[in-house]
Amino acid sequence: MTGERWRFGRVELATVAAIGLLLLAVAAGSSFAAPAFQRTVTEALIDLVVVVGLYIFVGNSGVVSFGHVSFMALGGYASAILTMTAQKKHVLLQLPAFLEKLQLPALPAALIAAGFAALIAFLVGIALIRLRGIALPMATFAMLMIVHVVAQNWNEVTGGRRALVGLPQFTGLWTALLGAVAALAAAAFYQQWWRGLLLRCSRENETAAEATGIDVARERQIAFVLSAFFVALGGVLFAHFLGTVTAGTFYLDLTFVTLAMLVVGGMRSLTGAFVGTAVVTIVSEVFRSIERGVDLGGVTLSAPPGLQEIGLALILLLILIFRREGLVGDFELGALFFPPSPRGDGAPDPMAVLSPADKKES
Repeated sequence: MTGERWRFGRVELATVAAIGLLLLAVAAGSSFAAPAFQRTVTEALIDLVVVVGLYIFVGNSGVVSFGHVSFMALGGYASAILTMTAQKKHVLLQLPAFLEKLQLPALPAALIAAGFAALIAFLVGIALIRLRGIALPMATFAMLMIVHVVAQNWNEVTGGRRALVGLPQFTGLWTALLGAVAALAAAAFYQQWWRGLLLRCSRENETAAEATGIDVARERQIAFVLSAFFVALGGVLFAHFLGTVTAGTFYLDLTFVTLAMLVVGGMRSLTGAFVGTAVVTIVSEVFRSIERGVDLGGVTLSAPPGLQEIGLALILLLILIFRREGLVGDFELGALFFPPSPRGDGAPDPMAVLSPADKKES
């Protein structure tokens, strides 16, 4: 292992540790706060699971995906079917007998549901990942639309336009924290793994990467499947946080918000995913309070509905115009504890950290 790769691995480990400690402090503090604040923090942690899952593919490949929320839907619906009681499934759905009678505990159901979404990602990715240019992002958007339409109309399995209610609400503050830390650790491991480094090479220059023998489609496929697993895990946590799942929940609004979180913070670093989630959550809460009304000297001032969406759109627009790399860019918190790389931005050159054996295996 080269010295640069050794430093890169330590930076990633330190980044996960630093963010994990910050999340632990926030979770511990919010456990003594009002229930409404606890719910906000829990939802933010679930969002972080999704954004980090999205980062595994988008951040390492440089390819924007508009369809990852569809994996949230797959995870949420699969987990709902696996955890609901047979009586509720008999009333709401028309499932095969073995599925109707099957009721699993939270953890096995979550892992199976996320694994199911990853399997679908693998099958879809066989054709989708080979696309190039604007065709790939557009294909992911088409995937989102297809999953949404199927979920809205497959009455026997998803309940169609009706909500599946009565899900066990096992997602709390500490469950969401555990999910967020697991997603961060997996993302850090992947991006310092030699396969993650190969994908980051293709992000910097796809033509040069292919010229050196890197199979870009294969590396994108691996990241796509891993990314789908953790995005689906976020969908599982979200469904069991709300206690209900509907097709409309996992569509355009959630797609916009999660992408905004990744872009605002910086889609090229784990720290960016964390910062973007925190900033967008805080801004959204401020706008929601203004929509509900602010009391100023006995006079309540409120804004019309939709202020939150307008505010987020303006922030995203300003970021894209004035700081396209996001608030933190390539910077990782772990770089504070180790000397910066020669590039001076806290992010090592992906080719520099690959050992000769890794390059040969590619």
